[in-house]
Amino acid sequence: METTVQKNKSKTTDKPFYTVESIGAEKWREWYQLMILGRKLDEKAPNYLKQALGWSYHAPFAGHDAIQLAIGQVFNRETDHLFPYYRDMLTALSAGITAEEIILNGISKATDLASGGRHMSNHFAKPDWNIHNVSSATGNHTLHAVGVARAMKRYGHKGVAISSQGESSVSEGYVYEAINGASNEKLPVVFVFQDNGYGISVPKKDQTANRKAADNFSGFKNLRIIHCDGKDILSSMNAMYEARKHAIEKSEPVIVHASVVRIGSHSNSDRHDLYRDERELNCVKAHDPLIKIRRILLKHEIYTEKELEDVENQVKKVITDAHKKAIKAPDPTPESIFDFVIPEPYPASKYPEGIHEEKGDPVKLITALNETLKAEFRYNPDTFIWGQDVAYREKGGIFNVTKGMQKEFGVERVFNAPIAEDFIVGTANGMSRFNDKIRVVIEGAEFADYFWPAMEQFVEMTHDYWRSNGKFSPNVTIRLASGGYIGGGLYHSQTIEGAMTTFPGIRVVYPSFADDAAGLLRTAMRSKGPTLYLEPKALYNAKAAETVVPDDFEVPFGKARIRRDGKDLTIVTYGNTTHLSIEAAEQIAKETGKQIEILDLRSLIPLDTEAVLRSVKKTSRALVVHEDKVFGGFGGELVSQITDIGFEFLDAPVRRVGSTFTPVGFHKNLEEAILPSVKKIMEAAKELIEY
Repeated sequence: METTVQKNKSKTTDKPFYTVESIGAEKWREWYQLMILGRKLDEKAPNYLKQALGWSYHAPFAGHDAIQLAIGQVFNRETDHLFPYYRDMLTALSAGITAEEIILNGISKATDLASGGRHMSNHFAKPDWNIHNVSSATGNHTLHAVGVARAMKRYGHKGVAISSQGESSVSEGYVYEAINGASNEKLPVVFVFQDNGYGISVPKKDQTANRKAADNFSGFKNLRIIHCDGKDILSSMNAMYEARKHAIEKSEPVIVHASVVRIGSHSNSDRHDLYRDERELNCVKAHDPLIKIRRILLKHEIYTEKELEDVENQVKKVITDAHKKAIKAPDPTPESIFDFVIPEPYPASKYPEGIHEEKGDPVKLITALNETLKAEFRYNPDTFIWGQDVAYREKGGIFNVTKGMQKEFGVERVFNAPIAEDFIVGTANGMSRFNDKIRVVIEGAEFADYFWPAMEQFVEMTHDYWRSNGKFSPNVTIRLASGGYIGGGLYHSQTIEGAMTTFPGIRVVYPSFADDAAGLLRTAMRSKGPTLYLEPKALYNAKAAETVVPDDFEVPFGKARIRRDGKDLTIVTYGNTTHLSIEAAEQIAKETGKQIEILDLRSLIPLDTEAVLRSVKKTSRALVVHEDKVFGGFGGELVSQITDIGFEFLDAPVRRVGSTFTPVGFHKNLEEAILPSVKKIMEAAKELIEY
């Protein structure tokens, strides 16, 4: 029952806090009752599927009992945050979730606390107790736990974030990023690896060269590694007690590597007899944690066989009562699918149309961003920003958007992150879970083209609110320097909104002028829920993008802005191509007298469809211009909406101007051939006007 503690390859044995003698009879009874309750539910779950009542996904935990009991027992709902994974049924029960709540989750009822039936079964949560609803992307919640722990440290909170997972998910890159970041920042996180030797059917030897996955991190500074027997209740309790204590007292992350067995299949869709022989199956059954705890209770005469049977009979009644209540609970309704897609934004009521009087001196777009960030940091002291290169001496990002911020607001609020995009986004999600007042701004990557490694966490962020049935949404603004016209080539000149706007649950904005850049940023930072803020980097210092910017300017989401009036053609555009479109319209007016209306969308999601249709109704012709590729670009959605809803207004087909279906090249000749230009816009506009 000894707990082996490893730190930087040295091993010691701590004096155990829990012993057979130190634990009272009532506590032993409580633990045994929880273990029986968990096992009975574990065995009952597949029956719901057989009866077509639900629980279509169930990952049995039998063999993980001791470590899961220990996780739930050390978790303090008043101070801690718990991130259980899909096999953590007993962890949830031990932490206080009831049998009825477990069944409600399993059969996906509307009253399920975790998600109201929106997330797959066996994903247990109780948001009011900080037991978090985690993703099916196994292990990705490690980043959320690190983000919460960062907030704990920033706010001087005495608690710990506990993240639990199987050993195979440790192979994921974001788990490395989480542990690396936690050790670098010295954060109070306990990472529990429940090692049953398999990732579904893949044996551990195919996952890592080390026999124990925790040993992959043995060289990390500021990290403690504790090995325990996850099948033994005393070893597990001592490991978790010591881990939580160390994490809080030393403000350091701890890995608890628990050796367990998986008695059943990976899940109810898996047949483990196809890859495990009879000898192995018999061996794992012999290591059943329930057998071990019964032996302890009987050997030390804590309870008799009859008393243990009484406990089991009481548990059966608890499950029967829980089943009767859960089965009568309402199912989620079809019309509820549109609830909780994204929270209501900050109303931006000072400037309801996102338009202001032109009084004062114009400023550059980059200045508008910098000054708005600083103003919002003064407005809300619970605002933070991090990313790559955002805060080192006089440098503030690769383009200096955040220049001077760390100097004014300090390293606690403005700091650099590792070159790990998933870590940047995932810990933002996590930190915002600590307190609803917190607002996080991140540079998701130095260029939008480099954001793709963070897509797993981006997708996670987009459906957090919906998946949790409105219980949580990350209050995060993701800033990305986007687009071309700078001679950047691959990874420095692409624009990515065509892909990003396919995800519900995220706002996407793309300003063209300094005032809109400031107003949209202020609205994003004050809103609940995530916003993807795409900055046209070619316009940072462009004279054409300079405008007057009121100190309190704010732009509502979903409000397009007419940048030029016209009656002969509507150009719908945003970002860099707004200025190219205005220039093309001015030249056509000089040459032909035709007046083209330029509608700057500003906000892609939500989209101001009414403004688009209103303009098209006036001009009877529409040209969609954007920097993204024509094929698969956001313009396809715009054209579809115009023709679907506004077909009767049209006197000509809707056309598009955008990039070629190629990457953006580096040499200026290649870039000019690929990206939209004034000439290309003029040619398309003239054809439509003359149609």
